[in-house]
Parts: sequence; structure tokens; C-alpha cells
Amino acid sequence: MNSINNNIKVIGFDADDTLWDNEPFYRETEAEFCNLLKNYMPSEKLNEELFKTEINNLGTYGYGIKAFTLSLIETAIRISDGKVNAKTINGIIELGKKQLQQPVKLLSNVKNVLEELKSDFTLIVATKGDLLDQEKKLQKSNLTGYFRKVEVMSEKKENNYLNIIHRLDIAPNEFMMVGNSLKSDVIPVLNIGGYGVFVPYHTTWLHEHADENEIQNENFIKILSIAELPTLLKKK
Repeated sequence: MNSINNNIKVIGFDADDTLWDNEPFYRETEAEFCNLLKNYMPSEKLNEELFKTEINNLGTYGYGIKAFTLSLIETAIRISDGKVNAKTINGIIELGKKQLQQPVKLLSNVKNVLEELKSDFTLIVATKGDLLDQEKKLQKSNLTGYFRKVEVMSEKKENNYLNIIHRLDIAPNEFMMVGNSLKSDVIPVLNIGGYGVFVPYHTTWLHEHADENEIQNENFIKILSIAELPTLLKKK
């Protein structure tokens, strides 16, 4: 395991699938969507078409459940050649609303870890998605008291993290980011000189996939559970 800079001042946490479950709800909605459209296309092909729509729409809608719901509707209209009826469209809208109302279930050890770290580090949330949805999930989580700042970004790239670091008035090597996405949470932070801690989640959206074997950076750390984080930071 790599040594850790003892000067780390701020730890950023991704929200979805790092602090609480999220991706399984998307998979459940996709399955229900495929059932609604089963007369038009097999599930596997429909999921492929949905993914194409989502990627094409990222620049317009960004991330989050509302953007996802719009992509569901667009995909239904496209693959049915405009024949999908209003009842089915309404069913898709209801799927989106149902997902927005899902409870927030914290992942194991999250609260204990934040409790242990809060006195020694400034803790922030650094996530992307729909602002209103992420704010609601954070409120439901009862974790707001642990975080100095909540940053909801449209993207998580190098310049987005540099802006956060600038606002925090720290150097890049005083910042550590913890998350389940190599592409969004780890690699951009490594590229600007910070620390990236990868905590794998059992399912990840295809768009967020990256090969950890290609990462050659001494500031890259992988842990199997967020529970390992306090011990990692205590290592000299």
C-alpha cells in the first residue's frame, strides 16, 4: 500500500454508490422499462439503444434521474418509430418518479468512518448529477452535519476539481478524493496531483468504466471497503 501525504487537509467523497446505494435503482428501472417496451424490442438490444441515447444526451441533460427519464422516453419513441402510446409514455414517467422517491440506504460503515475522520480532516461531498435530487438524497441520508461543503458538478474533470481546490485554498496534494468511479472520482484527481482512493461498488454504469491496471500513479490507492479509510490515513 502506498504511503500517504501527512499534509492531507481535505477529503472529498463521491455520493452515489460511495456513501449510499444508487446504481441498482437504475438497473431496476431499466428492467421495468424493457418490460413496458417488450413488444417492440428484446431487452438486451433495448438496453443498448438506451445507452446510446443517454450518451448522446449527456451534453444536453447532464446526469441524474430526470435526465435518465427523458432518455427513456426518447428511446421509447425512437425504437417504436413513434408508435408508442400515451399510456406507455406515462408509465415511463411514473418509473422516473418512483426512482426519485427511493429511500436513501447508507452503505456499510459510512457513518462510522465519517465520525472517525471529522475531527482531523475537512470533509466535503464532491458529486455530479441533478442539484435538487442530490440535495434531497443528502438530506435523507442524515449525513449533512459531517460535511463542510457540498459540491454538485455537471462533470468531474480536472478543471472541476481544480476549481474546488482553489475555493478551499489548498494545494492539490492536500486533497484526497474517495469514490467508486475510476473515471470520475480517481483519475482526474490523480492527474492534478491529488490522491485518488478507489472503493469498488458491485455494479457500475458502463460510461464510468476504466481499467485500473492502466493507472500508473503513486497516489492511486484501492481499498475494498470504506471502512479501511481511517487506517489508511493513519499510516505514516
